Amino acid sequence: MSILDEISQNLQSGKAKIVKELVQKAINEGNSAEDILNEGLLKGMDIIGQKFKNDEIYVPEVLIAARAMNAGTELLRPLLASSGVKSKGKVVIGTVLGDLHDIGKNLVKMMMEGKGLEVIDAGTNVSAQQFIELAIRENAQIIACSALLTTTMGEIENVVKLAREAGIRDKVKIMIGGAPVTQGYCDKVSADIYTPDAASAADAAVKACS
Repeated sequence: MSILDEISQNLQSGKAKIVKELVQKAINEGNSAEDILNEGLLKGMDIIGQKFKNDEIYVPEVLIAARAMNAGTELLRPLLASSGVKSKGKVVIGTVLGDLHDIGKNLVKMMMEGKGLEVIDAGTNVSAQQFIELAIRENAQIIACSALLTTTMGEIENVVKLAREAGIRDKVKIMIGGAPVTQGYCDKVSADIYTPDAASAADAAVKACS
């Protein structure tokens, strides 16, 4: 088995310490940072995403795999930056104003990072204004809003409205999700993308950025 396959398999098992050691070994052996990322870490995270989508694994396994991925990408980050490897796109993500839930948001963030996107996490209780300011400052292609309460869903509409007022509506895709959110609501508030789960969100984000 090649070292990149070993990285992928240990990542899927959530063995962060081994993943880190294997990534270092792969670097020492002269593998490019891009290959280690794509053929090792992202490949493993891709399989995790698929399994999660098919209900073969659950949130805890995804979180453990993501931790292993982060351990590996930490070593690669400086190398990727110096070799000028570009991320596939940039996403600002957060849970909307009045809402403090973050498990869903964190899961989407990990899945997106697992697809090679750069994700700026605004945290929870994020106002429409904060989403827009961050997207402009970071030059993001996507604003991803999570709402877990029916009472906070209205803030999504404010994000769409403010994006229009700020003149970035044609540059930024607005992506929404969360338990009470539906495709119908997405259409109603003129957001761009709704997905029912974290793995589909990551796929849709990559597509929107390309």
